[in-house]
Amino acid sequence: MVNNKEENMDPIFDSFPILKSDMLVLKKVEEEHVDELFEIYSNDVIFKYCGILPKHNKDTVRKMIGHFERDFNKQTRVKWGIFAADQQDRLIGIMEMFDLNQKVNMVTIGYFLAEAYWGRGYATEAVRLVLEFLFLHAGINRVQADVMPQNEVSKKVLLKNGFMKEGTLRQAALWSGKGVVDREVFGILKEEYCLSK
Repeated sequence: MVNNKEENMDPIFDSFPILKSDMLVLKKVEEEHVDELFEIYSNDVIFKYCGILPKHNKDTVRKMIGHFERDFNKQTRVKWGIFAADQQDRLIGIMEMFDLNQKVNMVTIGYFLAEAYWGRGYATEAVRLVLEFLFLHAGINRVQADVMPQNEVSKKVLLKNGFMKEGTLRQAALWSGKGVVDREVFGILKEEYCLSK
């Protein structure tokens, strides 16, 4: 396990990592994607089981693109835009990596898709791409995700990617718009990921 900060973080934060497969491209969200980003962030249904409040003001969403850049430059978060490989100019979702804990070499991930793109395997593929990057190129040892117990679809995405449910933290999180909630923790270790390949 690599613990040297500079060595460990270079593959993530040297330049914005672009991840590709036959199905998807994960790349930077730009100003030109503001309409699609607003379509996602203004949809209450998407954030029903999420600790994020929907944003119903396009200027607020536009400013968020600058925040994505700022967080990346501060090396605190990577927020990828999810794009279908055959339509790389239309943003269809967000994949993020945050809560980097260098002492134990772990990160948390989260993801959400525009409602029109649900049920097509895009979230599962986005998680697969990010796991491959984090484990095989960035030297991360543990990836976890927090899920509200009612969010069965998100749990399936994680299980398909080899995560295991590690437990339920009861009344352990204050999530915007939801108050204090239970959260289920799913995790996967590098050794488990490599054994499954």
